[in-house]
Amino acid sequence: MERPSAILRSDQVELRRWRTHDIEILDRLVNESRDHLLPWMPFAASHHRKQGEEFLARCEEEWAAGQTYCYAITSGGVEVGSCSLMRRIGPGGLEIGYWLHPGWTGKGLATMAAGALVAAGRRLPGIDRIEIHHDEANPASGAVARRLGFTEIERVPLPDGPETPHETGIDVIWRLQIHPSPSPSTCTCTGTGTGTGT
Repeated sequence: MERPSAILRSDQVELRRWRTHDIEILDRLVNESRDHLLPWMPFAASHHRKQGEEFLARCEEEWAAGQTYCYAITSGGVEVGSCSLMRRIGPGGLEIGYWLHPGWTGKGLATMAAGALVAAGRRLPGIDRIEIHHDEANPASGAVARRLGFTEIERVPLPDGPETPHETGIDVIWRLQIHPSPSPSTCTCTGTGTGTGT
């Protein structure tokens, strides 16, 4: 199965594949961002180092399986957040997820990171759509999708309701319909992310 590159670049951000040896970086990022993430990310409420180690191990396993591609977001050589490209919305589809350290929000970095993932997704064979999902109480995520040309297609109540106290439990789904063949992009990508993904 073809995989995206291990390193993706777009404007002021560079995305690099999370590895198990990144635990110190991830642990610091989540701990420093905990209050910022609590309204939207259930894992933030119970984060501890062991959880981070399990996440990074899962990133390696799912990359090898071609299911999920997890990246650290960096800017100017500093790790500022995390993002992922996930095969969990059915055949031909990819979902994008992302979060930033609060000290790096408001700079357009989430849009740049998501844009790099869109460009990578376009290169994968058989992909005809890319989606961004977020709770309707989190319009900032919707703004990222809108800036990248996504179209809101529906709002769906989650079967189990909200996952955090700040959420409404209504999932807003944005979609970017793409041709299932590779297309040119301004994003430059390096690394050995095809084939084995090493």
